[in-house]
Amino acid sequence: MTAGSDDIRLGADIGGTFTDIALDVRGTVFSTKVLTNYTAPEQAILDGIEIVVRDAKIAASDIGIVIHGTTLATNALIERRGARTAFVTTEGFRDVLEMRTENRFAQYDLDIRIPAPLIPREDRFTVKGRIGADGQELLALDEAALARLAEELAAQDFQAVAIGFIHSYANGTHERRAREILSAKLDVPISISSEVSPQMREFERFNTVCANAYVRPQMATYLARLQVRLKEMGADCPVFMIHSGGGLISVETASEFPVRLVESGPAGGAIFAADIARRFGLEKVVSYDMGGTTAKICLIEDYAPQTARTFEVARTYRFTKGSGMPISIPVIEMIEIGAGGGSIAWVDAMGRIQTGPESAGSEPGPACYGRGGKRPAITDADLVMGKLDPDNFAGGAIKLDTAASERAILTEVGEKLSLAALPTAFGICEVVDENMANAARVHAVENGKNVSDNIMIAFGGAAPLHAARLCEKLSIDRCLVPRGAGVGSAIGFLKAPFGYEALASRLVRLSRFDAREVNALLDDLKKTAEGFVRAGTSGTITREITAFMRYAGQGWEIPVPLPDQPFDGTAREELAQRFRESYGRFFGRAIDGLGDLEIEIVTFSVKASDERPAGTREEITTGSSEATVEVRREVFDPAAGTLLTYGIVERDTLAPGTRVVGPAVIVERETSTVVTSPFDAVIQGDGAILLIRKGA
Repeated sequence: MTAGSDDIRLGADIGGTFTDIALDVRGTVFSTKVLTNYTAPEQAILDGIEIVVRDAKIAASDIGIVIHGTTLATNALIERRGARTAFVTTEGFRDVLEMRTENRFAQYDLDIRIPAPLIPREDRFTVKGRIGADGQELLALDEAALARLAEELAAQDFQAVAIGFIHSYANGTHERRAREILSAKLDVPISISSEVSPQMREFERFNTVCANAYVRPQMATYLARLQVRLKEMGADCPVFMIHSGGGLISVETASEFPVRLVESGPAGGAIFAADIARRFGLEKVVSYDMGGTTAKICLIEDYAPQTARTFEVARTYRFTKGSGMPISIPVIEMIEIGAGGGSIAWVDAMGRIQTGPESAGSEPGPACYGRGGKRPAITDADLVMGKLDPDNFAGGAIKLDTAASERAILTEVGEKLSLAALPTAFGICEVVDENMANAARVHAVENGKNVSDNIMIAFGGAAPLHAARLCEKLSIDRCLVPRGAGVGSAIGFLKAPFGYEALASRLVRLSRFDAREVNALLDDLKKTAEGFVRAGTSGTITREITAFMRYAGQGWEIPVPLPDQPFDGTAREELAQRFRESYGRFFGRAIDGLGDLEIEIVTFSVKASDERPAGTREEITTGSSEATVEVRREVFDPAAGTLLTYGIVERDTLAPGTRVVGPAVIVERETSTVVTSPFDAVIQGDGAILLIRKGA
């Protein structure tokens, strides 16, 4: 066996509670979950690697590539634990971060509190100079003022600098020159918005470059430390990061643009679900990823997750849209709520059970972990309901304390509502399941879809425990729990292509469409995107070209796929037709009959990625033989509203085609699948569990 074999790949996903490791050795996956180490996050990765290489009977030096995703950038933004950052902007625009878009995200809340900007006002500085919306210089950059500002910043304890000038998406010359002047006297990383997020809308762009600068020193230090520690243990192989759009980028790129990592873990989960959907031929899927801290819902159509150009971090009004920190980068579109196994249950002022968004994480963890946690989490409620075996959690690595869960549930929730431990645990789980069901409904409606038309794919350590009940609430008849569901995001990393999406905003009205200028712009974007991809692969690259278009006067755009070929004199008519067709798909019909409505392009996108091999095609089976159940225990069944005798079955003992009649719990090392009384479960050819509603 040669060192660093290309067909031995490792995925590592650091979550808020667990760090998941998946090792693919020539098609055989070995996986494990270890508690996340907040003090030294890389230590959990190293501990997990030791476990999987031992199970696979290989050495760490045999690993050919490490693919990593992490929540560290997200957590630094949410908890405001980044570097002290200076923001340099155009004179007159110092308060854009504070003014936001001036929209009220809670229309009728008279006491509304706007989230504080990431960079306080005293750390925001302005200089003269102005670029117009068309990219022309209107006022020369005041370089002398910048030189004085460099001395002022050097005298203070700043660890990073963000630069965001008006209309720099159209012409980044001033930003690049400002970086040159500041870097001559400052030995700190400097981020400029024309490289981090060259898109229109100054608040989103400014906030994104500030977020990038804010987490950049911390992420660069962590990634450098991770590479050193991996080499020390013998894994001297390339390390790549998965970014929010679902592709792989080099560590060097990730260190320079860490804001692209903000949704990296959830992106891996969406890729995992899309791969399962493709192999089973499922065209309409809702993926459900529930880990220790959050739950994520993502719609997948035609084997691809939906994507967006912006998303929000750290929403302050319980996930209300507009109340968070906008990040303007390509991202897989999903809805994320604070509903994980570690989410804390509590009682509000009106006497209602609430869950999350606060999480017990891994330190101290839920009360049942015995690590000092005193407040009840969702995992405590699952344990009291009988869904979990206290002696066989995480393959027996963590012994759960049922008595501690009952005490925490009663003290914090049950006694306040005059309820016993079991009904309180049921109430906690019902609240979290209903929250997830509502999130799924809203996400589907916002995209013009009916969630019940989809098949669910459930993964993450906690999702299989709640998937059947969620299907009951959403009127979904079938749910797949794939092999390796407990570490689904880490496995998704192994499926991800080397990919990068380059964007540029240029306001182009079709009546003034210049094919030569647009072709030159797209050629630059192609070169940029492919340059990042070539850092990781020499394979065949595919490209997706998209224009974000609207009727003139509208406030938002829709994506319009374009052919990957140069435009010519007939492009104007073709673009108009493509836009009307896309508009009709989004809104039912195009706007016609109101005169000659002008159509305009706002942003161009080029997504480059290498071709990944297609997985083996699987066919859905509904089962031919019934499993023999020898072990049983009492589990609270939500559909029946009482304790029922559930069959307990080890997943590894079930052959393809075997049907497990519900109610039952199918147990494996990294998770357990609860088959509630309305469902049966059938083992598929690849080992996946298919939950099927009885009589459907």
